[in-house]
Formats: sequence, structure tokens, C-alpha cells
Amino acid sequence: MSQEEHNLIQPAEWAKAPGIGEQPPTQENSSLSRQTSDPVGSVEVLPILPLRGLVLFPAMVVPLNVARPSALKLVDSELPENKQIGLVTQKDEQQERPELGDLYHVGVRGQILKLIRQPDGVVVLIIQAMNRIEIGPFVQTEPYLRAEVRPRETATPPEDDTEFRAAFNNLRSSALKLLELSPEIPDQARAALVNLENPEQLADLMAGNIAIDVSQKQAMLEEASLLRRIRMVQEALQRQIEIAELQQKLRKDVEGQFSDTQRRVYLREQLKAIQRELGEEDVDSGDQAEQLRKRLQEAGAPELVMKAAEKELKRLGHVPTASPEYSVIVSYVEMLADLPWNKSTEDDGDLSKAQAILDRDHYGLEKVKRRIIEFLAVRKLNPGGRSPILCFLGPPGVGKTSLGQSIADALGRKFSRISLGGIRDEAEIRGHRRTYIGAMPGRIIQEIRRLGVRNPVLMLDEVDKIGADIRGDPSSALLEVLDPRQNNTFVDRYLDVPFDLSHVIFIGTANYAEGVPAPLRDRMETITVPGYTELEKMRIAQQYLVPRQLQEHGLSQDQCRFEEEALRTIIQEYTYEAGVRELERRIAAVCRSVAAEKARGVHGEIIATPALVRTVLGNSARSVHEQRLPRSLIGVVTGLAYTPTGGDILFVEATRYPGKGGLLLTGQVGDVMRESMQAAYSLVRSRAKELAIDPETFGQTDVHIHVPSGGIPKDGPSAGIAITTALASLFSAKPVRNDLAMTGEITLRGVVLPIGGVKEKSLAALRAGITEVLIPKANEKDLEEIPIEARQKMQFRPVEIIDEVLDLALIPQ
Repeated sequence: MSQEEHNLIQPAEWAKAPGIGEQPPTQENSSLSRQTSDPVGSVEVLPILPLRGLVLFPAMVVPLNVARPSALKLVDSELPENKQIGLVTQKDEQQERPELGDLYHVGVRGQILKLIRQPDGVVVLIIQAMNRIEIGPFVQTEPYLRAEVRPRETATPPEDDTEFRAAFNNLRSSALKLLELSPEIPDQARAALVNLENPEQLADLMAGNIAIDVSQKQAMLEEASLLRRIRMVQEALQRQIEIAELQQKLRKDVEGQFSDTQRRVYLREQLKAIQRELGEEDVDSGDQAEQLRKRLQEAGAPELVMKAAEKELKRLGHVPTASPEYSVIVSYVEMLADLPWNKSTEDDGDLSKAQAILDRDHYGLEKVKRRIIEFLAVRKLNPGGRSPILCFLGPPGVGKTSLGQSIADALGRKFSRISLGGIRDEAEIRGHRRTYIGAMPGRIIQEIRRLGVRNPVLMLDEVDKIGADIRGDPSSALLEVLDPRQNNTFVDRYLDVPFDLSHVIFIGTANYAEGVPAPLRDRMETITVPGYTELEKMRIAQQYLVPRQLQEHGLSQDQCRFEEEALRTIIQEYTYEAGVRELERRIAAVCRSVAAEKARGVHGEIIATPALVRTVLGNSARSVHEQRLPRSLIGVVTGLAYTPTGGDILFVEATRYPGKGGLLLTGQVGDVMRESMQAAYSLVRSRAKELAIDPETFGQTDVHIHVPSGGIPKDGPSAGIAITTALASLFSAKPVRNDLAMTGEITLRGVVLPIGGVKEKSLAALRAGITEVLIPKANEKDLEEIPIEARQKMQFRPVEIIDEVLDLALIPQ
């Protein structure tokens, strides 16, 4: 209601003008300005508005909600020409269409001050009661009532009548006394009563504002004698005073018996009552504590947890609800109640189903699948045993994370992935103490709460990329989590009670083993997930990637088809990776182009050919990677390296120039690789006679060894035989075969030591077009892990000493 409307309905009396039980209006659609009525004649015809449960007295200003069809018709027909209506109370409030016999015969003339139309169709009239009227015969009954009315005169005694003056003064004194006993009435009411000198106005004011029955008020309205009317009001007012005095006495007696604790309880109840009236009712702390206690019991929390929660719930009853400590306690107990202390899923022990799920989700990886099936078989035979923590090790994009999802599907368990890459705060694992603002549990407890079971499969992704700083070492916190002998009593700092993690299957993933801290690696069983060969990528693209991308782009098999040569073009020219992520992105780019053509209205099947692939992907997107040398060169050897993204080839270049026997090493090589270069140089100098090299040459020339791609850090000992071969080629002037690559550590005695990553390095050699690979004799056992495709296209030669390497690598002159 606007300020203008508020001013219009301010009553002259001290109490709020009574209404008919509905809420006051909230929106104004039209308004009528106040007008002064003409003097009333002896008899006139007025529209009659029946009132339910309300008796109006002259000088009252009230809002009336008009909703009955007949009343709405009255408003629409009479306004704005006629702003005066008759207001008469009906005898039966339930009567929807009152007739003459259903209305009292005395009412008031009303002046409409404002009309407000509500969105729901209800009309609100702001009306001021003018004077009493008597209702005569009806002149109209449809669609609304109209009747003859005449003023009802009041018999007023002379002003010098002592009985009348005494009754008036007594009525005003009683009204003032009621004000004193009613603290909720505003102070402005006292001034209004003291200044009111008109006996009739005082009687009407009090009659309209005291809590009595409608029939009693109607009798006061009909009473023509002012003296008897004042006495009637005085009698009703006296009863109100007696009730107010008794309430005040009882209140004082009770307050005198209150202790401080009882007074706080009383005031708290009063505050709740106020909040209920304002629609801001708060949850009772006792009720909330009981609800939380019930939830904990339903969750099956252990006795130790119940004791910790009960301690906090007792504190809850003494903490004000507005206190920050209240929300901290509630959040803590809710966390305890939400944890699945006893709730778990039942494992599916069908190994055939598990094998089918693994085959459905992943191509190849037979050794990995076999180890997973063995893992599931042990859990089936010994469900309560301590299973090892698996860690899938391999380059990006080979399906490590999806293997964890497949394990969860095979067991029928819920699955969640927790990325650990880049976290440096130990509290991410162990949680924060509740003394800190915004404290919360660690991520493991949060995930278990979210999943709602105590035996999910949790994938700890990128464990090799965990950091550490002044806030602690998260990898150290994981030691307890991943130890089957300790994690049954894991204590999160936020919970401060033990939670059993022994039912959780933890699976880690990493790109390279060296990045996983040694104590953490010791608690996990590493399963290597190798990169894919070109043939495997082709099958994966045909069986998994292409159908998935067609579906995601709204295409059917009949609308788009990929030729095998098109997929081979993408694999060979636009990707260079161990996994298939980039391959899927390139396929998605082609599908987007096809989808655009279909959206333009092209009909029929679109075939993805090599030409279409090159047109869509362009030349700028072509993958730049090392390939075998076009010809054999002196001092240049093809080595093999193992990287976090799989394997790769690298070239070792050596050159010499006049000098004093200096050795220059470049290519952003690490300390270990630098030492390998120095050892290789010493080995070649020591074998100068066997290699037919003039020993004087070493003292007359400086040597520069360089490993290209200088922006990429390189380290490790596995390039030892490649460096030795490059130096031997340089000083013997014999070219090194360009179709051959090698890997292996070298000693000063010329012994070739074993290295790691044989499979990844072999796949890199295959991608580069190498046909022969030299590996240490001790790594011969790893050949069975190399895909058949690689073994068919390349020849692997195990070597034990550097002499064998040089015999195979150098081309005689």
C-alpha cells in the first residue's frame, strides 16, 4: 500500500479499524478521491452492501474486501457516479445471498474513499462510515440490493444533565484505564481520548474497538438513546478492564516466581512466537537435536561416534540459534549422520560378466584385464581379506580412469574419481580441524558421504602429480589411507572419530612411476597400461571412437561413414600419441563438419575419405614429430626415450672441431644424462685402438654432443649406448644406420645395462618407421609385452656389450 493510501485509511480513533478477516490490499489499480456528501434528505435510495461478521460505527475508516458476485456488480454499476452506499450487517455470516429478512434494520451510510482492484479479481474498498441509517423496503434485489433508507436520529440529553456528564466522564476514564492495562496500544491513543469531547463520538469509538460479539455491537448501533448507549459501552468496557487486570495480575505473579533460567526460557518462547508471526520461525534446538540423534541411530553410527555426537548435542541446547557456534555444531553432527556407517552395496561376483564389461569398454590390454580379473577373483573368494591397492601406470589417453569405472561396474559398486593433481595441502586428505572457519572434511570422506555407501570404488587420479609445501605433504597423508592394515581406523581431522576405509577399493593412476613418492609406491601394486599401436588405434577408432562421436553429433551410421584409410590418415598425419585422446578430437572435428553439411540440407551418406579429412583438419593441424633419418650420417644416432606421454625417438648428434680435447654438452640434458655422455666419451677414448682411431686425435679436437629439441628437458641413463655409438662413428668416420634405433645404459667397461619402458620405446620406434631396435640382453624378457604388430614389423636384437652395438650400427667403409 502506498503512502497516499496509508494516509487515507488512518482512523481518528486509537485502535486499528476492524476489518472482515482478510489481508489488506497490496496493489492499486484505480482510486477515488475523497468527496464531501450532500446533506441527507429524509428518505433516499442507496445500494446496500451486506457485511459479514462486522459492525461499523460512524467515523470509522476500514478496508473492505469485495468478492461476492453481487457486491462486485454493485461496485461496477454504481461507481464512479455514486460514492455513497449503505453498509448493513447480515444476521447469518454463512448466507451468500442475503434478503431483507437476513439483514439487521440499522446500519451506516458509507463514503467510498478509494477503490483498489487486486490481480485475483477481488476489489478492496476504503470506506468511511458517516451516520446511522434505518433500512426500509427494498426497491431492487437483482443483480444487487437497493433499498430506501432514512437517517436514524440519536436522542442526546442536554449538556447540563449531570447524569449524562458523569456517564461520559466515567466512560472516558475507563477507556484511559484500559489503555494503561494494554501496553500494546500506542501512546497516541491517550492523547486522542483526552482531547475527545463529543460523547457520541467517544461511545462509537469504544463500541467499534472493544472485543465483544457482533450482536452486542449491533445493539449498541441500534440504540437511539445516547445515555443508554454510553451505559451499554461502559458495561462492556468494564468487563474488558476486569479481564485485563486479571491478566496483568497473573503475569506479575508468574514473573515473580521466575528464576533467571525460567525467564530466559520464557523470553525465548516469546521470541519464537514473534518469529512465527513474522514467518521467520526457527527450528527449536531441542527438536533439532532429537532429529539429529534419530538420524545418527538410523545411520548405525558406532558407539564411539554416538558419544562424540551426544557431547555436541548437549552443547547445542545451551547455544543460541543465532550464534555461529550453533551452525558449526549442527553441520558437524549432520556430517556424522550422513556418513554411511553400515550402508554398503553387495558385490557381484560374476567373473564372466566382469570380463564382458572389460572387453566392452576396452580394446586389447589383455594382460591388464587378466590382472583385474585375478583381483576380482580374490575378492570373491575372500571378501574380508586385505586386497592390494592397484595403481594403473601409463601415458595419458590409454584408458586408466575408465578401467576403474569398469571395475566398479563389474562389482556393482558406486564409483567416484578424485583428482589429486596439483594439490599441496595435507588437509585435502585429512580434513580441517573444526576450530577453523569454513572447516570441512577431507575429499575422501566427502566423496563417501556423497556416494552414500561405505564400499565404493575411489579412483585417486594423477598420484604422480601431488605437490607439497608449507601446508604439508598430501602424499604422506595418503600413506594411512592406502595401507590396508591401518585404514580401518582412519581419523579425519574434521570428524575426529575413526571411519573404516577398509571396505573401499582404492585405485590409483599415474603417468610415470618416478613421480610417485617411494613410500606411496610401496603400498600399491603397479599395473602398466601401455600405449597403443597403429593397428590397435585403428580398431579402437572403428569400434569405439567413431560410433561415440557420431552419436554425440546427432549423426547415424547411414549419414556418415569413415573409410579405413581416412582413419589411418588421422592416425599417421594428425596424431602422435600413445593414447587416443587426440585421435578422438580429430574424429570429432570431422563429425562436426559432416553435421554442418547435414544441417544445411545435404542428403545422402557422406563418406569421410582421406581427402575430406585433410580438407577439414588442414595442414596447420598436422602433427609434427620425429621420423627416421632420410639417410645414414656420421655422428648421428637414433635413440629411444620414455616420456610421461609414452615413448619417443631422439637423435644424438656429435661433431668435432680443432681444439684441446674439450667436451661440450647441450640440449637441456640432466645430470644423469650428462654423466652418461662423459662416460661414453671416456669409453671411446679407452677403446681407440680397437676402433682404429688415432689417440692423438682426442687431444687435438674439441667434441660437441647435442640432443635436439633443446626446449624439452632430458635425463636418464638409457641413451648411453646411443651416445657411445655417435662418438665412435664421429672418430671412426663410419656412418650409423638410419633404420636402426637403440636404447641401453653403458658402463666404462662397455657393458650394456637394462633399462625401462621397452614397450613404449618400441612403439615410438614403430611410429617413426624404424625397422631394427637394439635393446639390452637383460630386457629380452620384456619382448613378450610388445604387441605382435611391432614384433612383426621390427627386428629386436639383444646386446650385452658395446662391441655388439657398434658391429650392428656402424656401416663399414
